[in-house]
Amino acid sequence: MTKKFLKKIIAQNQEDIRVISALCSEAKIKQSEIKFLKNNKIFLISLERQNKEKNNTKEKINSILKFEFIEKSKSKNINQNDEENILELLAIDLFKKQNNYEIILLFSNNGIITLYAEIMEVTLEDLKQVND
Repeated sequence: MTKKFLKKIIAQNQEDIRVISALCSEAKIKQSEIKFLKNNKIFLISLERQNKEKNNTKEKINSILKFEFIEKSKSKNINQNDEENILELLAIDLFKKQNNYEIILLFSNNGIITLYAEIMEVTLEDLKQVND
């Protein structure tokens, strides 16, 4: 039995975010799988992404994208009432404004989620591979 090690990438700067953005590009996210735990300042997204590391776009991986130290979040062009809506993540961008960070999640159909944080800490953790 071969043990599969699951990937975990921690991003703390622009370069790291680019890696996570590339790995999560085209990931599918069910809207109900996006959670903002305000009291814990954690923003979680459960997503299904393609295995880009092995250039295997047929192989799907369930991953969790965790943003920590999030002060607030804003969304635009995303219907908050449609829990079944499937969003496609196109890219993740990072901007520094004074002492704060703005993390921009860009989705297809012009959907945008902006996260505001004092400290930059994003984790991409693979849960399991999906066998169709």
